[in-house]
Parts: sequence; C-alpha cells; structure tokens
Amino acid sequence: MASSVRYKARETRSLLQFKSFLVLCPVIVASCLLAVSVAAKPDNLKVITDGNWEEILTGEWMIEFFAPWCPACQQLQPVWNEFADWGDDLGVNIAKVDVTEQPGLSGRFIITALPTIYHCKDGVFRRYQGARTKDDFLSFIDEKKWQSIEPISSWFGPSSFLMNMMSALFKLSMFIRQCHNYLTEQVGIPVWGSYVIFALATLFSGLALGLVLVFIADFVFPSRRFSSSAYYHKKYAVEQARLLQQLEEEQEADGEEEEEDEDEYGGRAEKWQRRSTTEAAVRKRAVGGGGEEEEDT
Repeated sequence: MASSVRYKARETRSLLQFKSFLVLCPVIVASCLLAVSVAAKPDNLKVITDGNWEEILTGEWMIEFFAPWCPACQQLQPVWNEFADWGDDLGVNIAKVDVTEQPGLSGRFIITALPTIYHCKDGVFRRYQGARTKDDFLSFIDEKKWQSIEPISSWFGPSSFLMNMMSALFKLSMFIRQCHNYLTEQVGIPVWGSYVIFALATLFSGLALGLVLVFIADFVFPSRRFSSSAYYHKKYAVEQARLLQQLEEEQEADGEEEEEDEDEYGGRAEKWQRRSTTEAAVRKRAVGGGGEEEEDT
C-alpha cells in the first residue's frame, strides 16, 4: 500500500515537471531567437573610429555623431537602430560615431551640436537636417532627397588639410585633458599645480620650437656672414666705391658754392666800381659848372 502511494507521487511529480518543461520551452526558444537577433544587429550598425574612418569615403553612408550622455541622442538611438536594419535593403551603410571616444572625428567634421547626421556619397558629404524618424530616413535615401542639399566645400571636407589640422588639435586637447585628470586624480596634484605644470610645459615647448625654426631657417637660408672671403672683398669694394662717390659729390658741391661766392663777389665789385665812376662824374660836372659861372662874372 505504501509502495503504491509512493509510485503515484513519483508519477505526479514527473507529470508536473513535464508540464513545466512544456510551458518553459517556448519561452526558452523565444529568448534564444531574441538573443540571436540582438547579436546580429551590431553588424548592420557600423562603428566608425579614427582608425577606419576612411572607409566612408567610398560608397553611400549615413553617419550619426552622438554622445552617451546626450538626452537627444538617447531618444534617437532606437530609431537609428531600426533604420540600420534597412541598410542592406537600401544599399546604404549605417554607422555611428561616439564623439567622446573619437575626438579626432569630432574635430574633423566640426561637430557643434548633438546628435549630428551626415550623408556621404563617394566622398561627398552633406549634412542631414530633416526630421529624425525612421520613415524620414528611409525616404531621404530611397527618394534621393540628399541631391537637393548643397555639399560641403572641399576646403572643409574631412580629408582636407585644414580638417586634418583640426582633428590633430582636438586630439591634442583630449590628451591634455586626460593628463590633467591623471595629475589631479591619480597623482593627487592640486588643480592650480596642474595648471602651472601645463603653463611651464607650454613655455618651454614654445622656446624649443622657436629654436628649431631658427636652426631650420639658418640651414635653408644661410647667413652671408658665413660666406667665403670673396663676399668680404666684394662688400669692401662696394663700400669704398660708395665712399668715393660721396666724396666726389661733396667736392662738386663745394666747387659750386665757391663759384657762386666768386660770382657774387665779382658782381658786388662791379657794382661798386660803377657807383664810384658815377659819383666821380657828378663831382666833375659840379666842379666844371662852378668854374664857368666865375668866368661869366
């Protein structure tokens, strides 16, 4: 009797376990399928970094620049993931860039607002400024609405020399920020101490750069002071010729002044001579006139 009771209890327990398995089996299968689909999504949504950004120069791309802390970016992310699932059907690559991890790309594309979306077709970039829904993204690609948007000038393109310098500047700023955080948080240096260190580093690096530029300038355009002895002979001859010419000019000027003085002196002498002659004639006439009057009387 007791054995039959135990047998029935065992059968009941087995039946309950089987029913539980049947109930949990669909849940397990659905979870596996969901995990597979979630794992497959990152393949559709590409991640662009400083190392592979040149891939976007070929083909058609839609690129989102975002930051994890940005609320607007967080709202757009589910929509962008759904849009990425249509990338293969539309023949367009969907990508994203985390500007907090890729400061060089942030400077290369001059990202001033988040999120920012760019369309790229064979290296020609256009900034998307439409509505941010999946249907709008699909129609933007399918109907080729990007053709009505003026492309970015080649001067400000991400592969231009200017944007390369801007990218390097952003990378340098991020490196300085990381150094500042390391000095203040890990080493324990106060904030003002970190500023002093960076100020001194900037001063000495500027001096070193100035010296390097001076050396390069002297090497490319050497000073004439270090030329051969022929240079000094030539310089001496030119100086002597200049001094001789100056001396001749002074002598000519002195001769002209002497001639002017002689002319002026001669003119004065002639004038005095004429005046004395005139006065003598007047006196003679006066004397002659007096004699004639005496004879008449």
